[in-house]
Amino acid sequence: MMADDPLTDGPDRSSSKLIGRAQGLYACAAQQEVGLLMVMNFVFLEGEFNGSALSVLGRNMALQAVREMPIVGGTGAFRFATGYALAKTHWMDAATGDATVEYDVFVMH
Repeated sequence: MMADDPLTDGPDRSSSKLIGRAQGLYACAAQQEVGLLMVMNFVFLEGEFNGSALSVLGRNMALQAVREMPIVGGTGAFRFATGYALAKTHWMDAATGDATVEYDVFVMH
């Protein structure tokens, strides 16, 4: 699945400020469980990091409470970035695949 989703400063879709876009793809990559290959850019459109992006590439075990994925680089202020992101699902609609996911990102740049 291709994604171009809002990146906000909080989980409430109606009241959180839009700070960028989460653009990339998810692909099924496991036969025995819900395991996804995630290739995602967090593109910032506001504030200090406007015009910069972080790149995530890794395994996303979508049904686990917390998933860890590596930060493999970035652009602009995040050039040569390294680190990791912890993902936690706040809400998910299994019928549509829609979800609100929190990412706590720890990065050196």
